[in-house]
Amino acid sequence: MTRDDPPQPQPSPGDPLRWLLNASHLLAPDALATAVAAAARTVGAQETVLYLADYERRTLLPVPGSGVPERQEIAIEGTLAGRAFRRFEIVRGRAGEDTHRLWLPLLDGVERLGVAEFSFRDPPNDSVRDELRALVSLAAELIVVNDAYSDVFARLRRRKTLSLAAELQWDLLPPLTFGTERLVITGGLEPAYDIGGDSFDYAVTGDRADLLVIDSVGHGLPAAVLAAVAIGTYRHARRNGLDLPDIAVEIDAAIATQFGESSFATAVLARLDLATGRLRWINAGHPQPLILRGSSLVQPPPCPPSRPLGLQEGRPACCEMRLQPGDRLLLYTDGITEARSPDGEFFGERRLADFISAAVAAGEAAPETVRRLIRHVLSHQADQLQDDASIVVLEWRTGDERTMQL
Repeated sequence: MTRDDPPQPQPSPGDPLRWLLNASHLLAPDALATAVAAAARTVGAQETVLYLADYERRTLLPVPGSGVPERQEIAIEGTLAGRAFRRFEIVRGRAGEDTHRLWLPLLDGVERLGVAEFSFRDPPNDSVRDELRALVSLAAELIVVNDAYSDVFARLRRRKTLSLAAELQWDLLPPLTFGTERLVITGGLEPAYDIGGDSFDYAVTGDRADLLVIDSVGHGLPAAVLAAVAIGTYRHARRNGLDLPDIAVEIDAAIATQFGESSFATAVLARLDLATGRLRWINAGHPQPLILRGSSLVQPPPCPPSRPLGLQEGRPACCEMRLQPGDRLLLYTDGITEARSPDGEFFGERRLADFISAAVAAGEAAPETVRRLIRHVLSHQADQLQDDASIVVLEWRTGDERTMQL
């Protein structure tokens, strides 16, 4: 250890979870992996490594630390570590004749941050696995908390340089996934390292879920700045208790005032009553929402879109319908459906609906469905994006769906 290395925390005898929680108050962010490994040793783990998913959610990247064994990055597809990440489950695997290994997903609520690897000399029993679940849950929470005032984890997660526009957009985003027993909201966007004008936001307050998906005109930093103003205005109006049409009026005025007549954004603003399933939305020049009911695509009632935000003429009208328990609401930008294959074929609404339906039939959790969908859209274009692409899926849950908890 050099003089510049952070001191290695050492757990005292007793509850490792309580020790880590107490130690966290004065724990430097770059010492977190070391502290988690020290806590895991008290329940018999010989080696402990935390991994975080990169921005594209293709790769798991090891978090370094004093006393933490060196590891290579791990692909999310086709690996045991990736299986724990994809399926929200504990995965067992043997590392050698004298070592037993466990992979656990790192979850902040139901938001997947990465995985944790634990190696044991003997197979861990149920009591040890319970300790590890609690330890990993606390570790995930500490990563999120530390990420707010340190660049340690943000720098680790990037496999290449983010554009300035992408840096701005990622800092604006809410967690990619939020879930309760009553709903799940999950989103995805590409190109992860160069996203410009596409973005989304949501909030869940009491019996109400609010969502916004937005596509700003143009590319790069100008589009990202316009999206930032639109989302900031959306949050301001929403938190002031305004109704959807009035929120749209506020965003429209902000864009028109700050950017002039040549700038605008298409968007869908939606509000769901979780007690009744009443869905209201405003379509500001954007692709129509899609509703999946089981494996069937349900078309919303006819509702002409209003003009894009920044170009509106008066207060926009609201569309309305009732969701049924188990329905999935899809809000997306045209970079999804208008993605073109090398021979010119659009990805299209039908392919989008079929992909989600197949994942639902297979029992796949919504966050993994969206992650795979983004990969599928990229593959359809031979990994050559013509436009930003983003999507948000909301599940209004019945309580019978596959849980995403360990």
